[in-house]
Amino acid sequence: MAAKGRSLTAFPDPILSATWGELGAVRRNANLDGKLHAEVRLGYPLNGLEEDYKRAVSDWVGEDTTLDLEFRAPQARGIPGVKNIIAVASGKGGVGKSTTAVNLALALDRLGARCGILDADIYGPSQGIMLGVAEGRRPEVRDEKFFVPIKAHGIEAMSMSMLVSDRTPMVWRGPMVSGALRQLLEQSAWGDLDYLVVDMPPGTGDVQLTLSQSVPVGGAIIVTTPQDIALADARKGIEMFSKVNIPILGIVENMSYFVCDGCGQRHHLFGAGGGARVAEEYGVGLLGALPLTARIREQADGGRPTVASDPNSDAARTYMDCARRAAASLWRTVASQAPPTAIRMDDA
Repeated sequence: MAAKGRSLTAFPDPILSATWGELGAVRRNANLDGKLHAEVRLGYPLNGLEEDYKRAVSDWVGEDTTLDLEFRAPQARGIPGVKNIIAVASGKGGVGKSTTAVNLALALDRLGARCGILDADIYGPSQGIMLGVAEGRRPEVRDEKFFVPIKAHGIEAMSMSMLVSDRTPMVWRGPMVSGALRQLLEQSAWGDLDYLVVDMPPGTGDVQLTLSQSVPVGGAIIVTTPQDIALADARKGIEMFSKVNIPILGIVENMSYFVCDGCGQRHHLFGAGGGARVAEEYGVGLLGALPLTARIREQADGGRPTVASDPNSDAARTYMDCARRAAASLWRTVASQAPPTAIRMDDA
């Protein structure tokens, strides 16, 4: 056990490279009857971490501790019914961005946050299919103005695919696409969400600019593969978000490796370490690396994404880790902009 006397405010957060004091996490810190009693509020979902954190804190302060842990999502500038908006983007298509987005949204829900997903890919909406929403099912309309998002696998969802037929092409010019996105954003009756995950179309065009100019986006997650051409486009995506002052929460490397059924070894079909190199280049975190496997694709195509249908799999656990790290990164960004929190300390 650690030497007695180390401050709880100096405790290094297990996910972020910052102390709980720097993050403003310690709400109350009191020594009563020879025991430390503390209330700590963290800005990322905590399901599955509570007992580990309590043991780690007791070891850190070196005395018996009663720790009350609470999750509260940061209240960034959002939209009605939404505290934080997280964009999931890629510089190019075909890297598994939409599959990643829906699994991250489901992971945030499973970790203890209220979450929704908005499909901002107007030309190629896919979230209705991935969430298993029956073709022809339409959102209810409230007060003749607002769409009520459809609930699927525990999260709220809105997509152009829920408003038109799967076979209806969006033969629209840029202004019409931007108008449709604004309508989905502003006329959806979200239900008090901690996070709204926005599945962006690939590239750096009209939808990206409309989103950044229409609503306050808390941060962006960049999805890429290790392939050099995908990494080049990922850099463009990072640069684009930088120009509109949207912080990068981290990078997810998809199709990172393939595990051979015969030998059980990992094979890096598209190169190795590309996502980590780009993350280091821009000073952001690598949230996680997902394998290339038919199972992830089949589950998404079948309307039961991995986190919902196979929650104990290695892939689902990776999505959960990615989601928690992204939420933590968002909290750190918001906390760095907020005034320091007063800590109440009592001695008895």
